[in-house]
Amino acid sequence: MFSQTDFVHMERALALAKRGMYTTDPNPRVGCVLVRNGEVIGEGYTQPAGQDHAEIRALKDARSRGHDLRGATAYVTLEPCSHFGRTPPCANALIEAQVGRVIAAMEDPNPQVSGRGLAMLRDAGIEVRCGLLANEARELNIGFVSRMTRGRPWVRMKVAASLDGRTGLPSGESQWITGAAARADGHAWRARASAILTGIGTVREDDPRMTVRAVETPRQPQRVLIDSQLDVPPDAQILAGAPTLIFCGHLDARLEQRASALRDRGAEIVPLPNAAGKVDLPQLLNVLGERNVNELHVEAGYKLNGSLLREGCVDELLVYLAPSLLGIESMSMFNLAAPELLEQRVKLNFHSVERIGDDLRILARFAPPYVPGTDAVSPTVSK
Repeated sequence: MFSQTDFVHMERALALAKRGMYTTDPNPRVGCVLVRNGEVIGEGYTQPAGQDHAEIRALKDARSRGHDLRGATAYVTLEPCSHFGRTPPCANALIEAQVGRVIAAMEDPNPQVSGRGLAMLRDAGIEVRCGLLANEARELNIGFVSRMTRGRPWVRMKVAASLDGRTGLPSGESQWITGAAARADGHAWRARASAILTGIGTVREDDPRMTVRAVETPRQPQRVLIDSQLDVPPDAQILAGAPTLIFCGHLDARLEQRASALRDRGAEIVPLPNAAGKVDLPQLLNVLGERNVNELHVEAGYKLNGSLLREGCVDELLVYLAPSLLGIESMSMFNLAAPELLEQRVKLNFHSVERIGDDLRILARFAPPYVPGTDAVSPTVSK
């Protein structure tokens, strides 16, 4: 169905899309390559929200170099949009340019588009094909796909641990278990996220900034704190700079004075209590989805990690393992009860395993029957 040449040009489009890794949010990362008579005549990738999409950039690029667009093939990593948002529809721009063929990696999961853009192109007499390197395109925009299809962000939980799965000494000392290369790599994963989440326990223990520092980034992700009783000190580093979003339990008169002090630091307080008066974690994900958060990066302690896992709020684990041993009395990665039977254990699939400096980076996703965001979880981690 697709030629080797098609693969080459779509791979280039994906490479262009990755240039928007830290900038397109909350829009998807999209790349576009225009080819005519075997020659690449235009390239582009999606700019920050409100600016040109990939197709428009590629069309402008081709025109600026004096190329004739008629009959060209457009390779685009996501179905061209068909609706007016902050920018006009890209499908219309391709039609007006009189391209002859459009090859898309995948359909847009946005229900406002979802096949309509491809249909518009076909109705205009343009040859359309879809599905080339679809898995790669989906991985690049896994958070956007999650938000469009589930109404919640893709949740990635990052943990740094020793080879025996320990994250810190009994005293609480944990800096640094992994090496500099792994820490920088972790900051790159922070940078691609829409928001970074932690809990009050981590703030008390480490007073982290929860910002991207080890790699260059044009923006800082939204910082999110789970703090049921608003115990975060007003001088905590997580409150410095851009406003921090704090989810608490019941915001009654007893906590209003604390809330007022935090608002003075620029924080936004969102009461979201569950039946126990703590933060409703699944509903928190829905709220973040409504706020256009595509990827949520979690860096928290073992208690919050365990709660998020038990309530089906985690999609994948980003684990850095250092070649060291800390012993059984040291802190664990997750606060989870042991299963009664081995067959009840939570199973995962290794999505990728790579060496980063002296450490290992493991990206693992949950295997069936565990389905994040549903009740179909292992008995040992069910609500």
